[in-house]
Amino acid sequence: MHPTQMLRSGGDTPVGKHGKYLGGWGNFGGMKQKGIVTYGISMNRQNPLAGTTHDAIFNTWRRFSSQVLYWAPPMIAGYYIMNWAIERNEYLNSKAGRAEFGAEE
Repeated sequence: MHPTQMLRSGGDTPVGKHGKYLGGWGNFGGMKQKGIVTYGISMNRQNPLAGTTHDAIFNTWRRFSSQVLYWAPPMIAGYYIMNWAIERNEYLNSKAGRAEFGAEE
């Protein structure tokens, strides 16, 4: 006898982990489950965008507040360094800057 024939035979043939054939798809031979209640709602009665605005605001704030210390200090430092460099360049290329540092070049 082939193993596939034994699996398909059903009944009380000892097969598998618990020694019983469970049955085909959708027809498992186990005990009926009790105390499990499921509810469903029709697709056209659901609101797919329910709570998206509220969740978007608070989720965005949560993610922003947890990451701001990683990128804000370097961004602020970079802004001040760039601002200093621009002001220094404008001074060195002005009449007063050329008069003060022109002889060094």
